[in-house]
Parts: sequence; structure tokens; C-alpha cells
Amino acid sequence: MSQRHVVQVFEQYQKARMQFVQTVADLANRPQNIELLQNAGVMSLLRPLMLDVVPSIQHTAALALGRLADNSEDLAEAVVKEDILPQLAHSLASQNRFYKKAAAFVLRAVAKHSPELSQAVVACRGVDALVLCLEEFDPGVKEAAAWALGNIARHNAALSQSVVDAGAVPLLVLSLLEPEMALKRIAASTLSDISKHTPELAQTVVDTGAIAHLAQMILSPDTKLKRQVFAALTQISKHSVSLAEMVIEAEIFPAAMSCLRDPDEYVKKNVVTLMREVVKHTPELAQVIVNCGGLEAVIDYLGNCHGNVRLPGIMMLGYVAAHSESLAMAVIVSKGVPQLALCLSEESEDHIKAATVWSVGQIGHHTPEHAKAVATANLLLKILELYMNASSSEDLQTKSKKALKSVLQKCTYLPSLEPLLYEAPSNILKHVACQFSKVLPHDSKARRLFVTSGGLKKVQEIEAEPGSPLQEYINAINGCFPEEIVRYYSPGYSEALLERLDDYQPA
Repeated sequence: MSQRHVVQVFEQYQKARMQFVQTVADLANRPQNIELLQNAGVMSLLRPLMLDVVPSIQHTAALALGRLADNSEDLAEAVVKEDILPQLAHSLASQNRFYKKAAAFVLRAVAKHSPELSQAVVACRGVDALVLCLEEFDPGVKEAAAWALGNIARHNAALSQSVVDAGAVPLLVLSLLEPEMALKRIAASTLSDISKHTPELAQTVVDTGAIAHLAQMILSPDTKLKRQVFAALTQISKHSVSLAEMVIEAEIFPAAMSCLRDPDEYVKKNVVTLMREVVKHTPELAQVIVNCGGLEAVIDYLGNCHGNVRLPGIMMLGYVAAHSESLAMAVIVSKGVPQLALCLSEESEDHIKAATVWSVGQIGHHTPEHAKAVATANLLLKILELYMNASSSEDLQTKSKKALKSVLQKCTYLPSLEPLLYEAPSNILKHVACQFSKVLPHDSKARRLFVTSGGLKKVQEIEAEPGSPLQEYINAINGCFPEEIVRYYSPGYSEALLERLDDYQPA
């Protein structure tokens, strides 16, 4: 056999290997092929090609492996069982940039599926290898490494701590300063994933100066970057007063308000979610957002969207109102109550309705004036309907009952209370009757109206247990009227009169 013939054989073998890994990589790109490839035992065929002497074959084999693991948790588990991860982690330190990107992709694809698979990446020193990649010159390698670290950190606090302990955070913050937009986005996203679990992890991110760098990007023309920046600031703010104050001190507001006019739904949602997480902590932080025009901006936002994206705005109004009478009045003055009433009538999902009912309760429970704002928006009857509806979720029923009780205990606006006499069950009715028993003794006009509207007649028809609070309130209401009027409107009185007529003998 001539030397030329030997060379041709080796060339053919190399060409066949290359063709094989390229075909597998192409097939793995389509989810419908994954099961077929798995059944054909593709994992054990790819494994030796990861150590091929030809760099392009190594790289393409890693790419194929990443695509397989990305599309199937079973195949991601197979990568772990085939002991491929240590090989990948080790090679990240020595191979070319194309291979490093492909290897980081495999680690990312494995880690995304579960905390257990992420732990397998940590156990093979994959996190240390990925952090080294963040120091690479090539932005594509940095991006691939940051993405993999984000997929590990997102699962839980312990995995996030592994990423922090490997020294990733300062390098991720430096990545925010790189000119490549894709790298900025994924760095912000990974910092968000690290921050979300505990105050301590968020503090670690803050201590590297992340807030100042994130704050500079809130008006970026790049939509996807803005989404990630506001998400990261939200995950930092949510944990404590001090972290929220640090975000406020970076002068995010009022500049961020302009992003509520952004065409992207998720940018707007993330801004409102950030506002919600800031205002929930203290009256002072809520006041900062109110002073920036935050209430009007959020109410306007609620009027221009539907579905789940409304949720953070609805809750933001509730958190603001919960703090104090004056902040709740600010929500009312900004026309927040009619907008919440609109949300309640337009939304079909119970969890959105439950959040809306909760916010209404936070607004209305302070004083009679606050309760009147809720009552005149016809919200008491609407919330009562949700409470009594058997198809409402348990959470919606619980929140409706609590909101009704808290608002009713302050409500002295009788025209809105009277319809509840006809609809409410006894456990709600006692709160309605209680309010009438408080107001009627001191208001002669209300007493007259209560008679002419049929309210007094309805009270006489209520069947209350003797000695119960409801019966006591009914007695107190009846005590506001002459005895003969009460008797006149009592059930059976007309029959008694007719009987007297039958027995009456004219002189």
C-alpha cells in the first residue's frame, strides 16, 4: 500500500467523522429528531469525538452534544452519566475560542434543566472553568460562559453561592461595560439570577458596584438589555429596605418612568415590578415613587394593558395604599379606584382578581372617606359576588371576604351599603347592619330614606339567631324608628291588620 493511499484512507476517515458530527449537529437542531437520535445511541458515538485530534471535529461534536442536551433532559442526564462534563470543564482552559463557546453551551444546556444537573456541573469544577472564560478576550466566549453561569445560579441560593464563590460577580459587572450588546444583556441577566435568592447574594452583587452600572443602562436603545436591567434592579430591591434605598439613591427614578411608554410589553412590566418592590418596604420609599408621578404612570399603564402584565401595577397600588391614610388618598385622587374596578370587570383569571380585591381592601380600610371611594365605584357588590361565587378560587374568596370586612367596617355611605342587605350572607350581613346601627341614630335624612327605599322592611325580614351580633344590630336599627313604623314593616303585619278587620264590629 502506497503512502498516498494511506493518506487518502485517513482523509476519508476524517471526512466521514466530520460529516457525522455535522449531520448530528444539524439533526439535533430540530426537537422532533431528538428521540430518534437518543434511541440510536448517539451519545456514546459522540463522546470519543470530543477528544478527536481534529479541532473542528471536537468543536462540532461539542455543538451537537449541546443541542441534544438543550432539547432533552434525558440526554442532559446522559451527558452526566457518560462522564463527559469533567472532560468539557478541563478542556475549557486549553482549547480554542470556538471549542470554548461550544463547551460552555453544553454546560449551559445541561444546567438549565434542574438543580441536580446544575450541581453536576459544579461538582466537575465547571463553574471555575466558566469563570476563567469570563476573563477571555473574545466576547463570544464571555457571553457563552455568563449564560451558563446564569443557568446554574437561577435554580437556588446554594448554586448561586457556588457561582459567587468562584469569583464570577466582579467579572460579570465588568462585562456590563463591554461594547457588545449581547454580552451586556446576558451579564445583567446572570446578575439578576444571582441576586434573586437571598439578601446576602443581592448584597454581594451590590458590593461590586453593579447598581451604578445598571442605572446607566436604563435608557439604552436596546429593548432586551432594558428588560434585563430592570429585572436585575427588581431582584436587588425586593429583599430589604437598605437595598431598595441603594437603588433609589442611584437616581433610577424619575428617569425610569419614561420607559412606561416603551413599545415593549416586558420593559414596561419590569419597570412597574421594580416600582412595586420599592414601594412595598416603607412609607418613605413609597412617597419617593409617588412624588415622581409613579401613581399616575402606573394607573395609565393599567389602562393600556391586559392580563398578567397588569399584576405588578395592581399590587403596586395596593402596597402604596397599605402604608398610610395619606398614601391611600393619593391613590384615590389619582383615580386608582375606577381603574382597579375596570381591572376587576375585565380580567378573567382568579389570581389577578384576587390581587385587585386585595389592593381595593388596602385603599378602603383606612377611614369612612376611603371606604366611600371604594363603595361609590360599586366595588362592594362586585367583591361580594366574587366571594359568593362557588367557582371562585379559595384564595379569591378569602381575599374578597377580608377586603369586604375591612372596608365595610369603615363605610358610612349608606346608599352603597343598602344593596348588600339583599345579597349578603349572614357573616357579611352583620358588618353591614353594624354600620347602619352606627349611622342611623345620628342622621334623620338617612332614617327617612332608609324607610322609603325599603331598607327597614328588608331588615325586618332578616332571620337572625337570637342573641347573635346580627340580631343586636337589627335591634339597634329598629330602635332608631317609632315602634309602629317597625311593626308596620314587619312580616305578617298586614295579615294581622286584616284579622283585626275581620273581628272589628262597627258601632
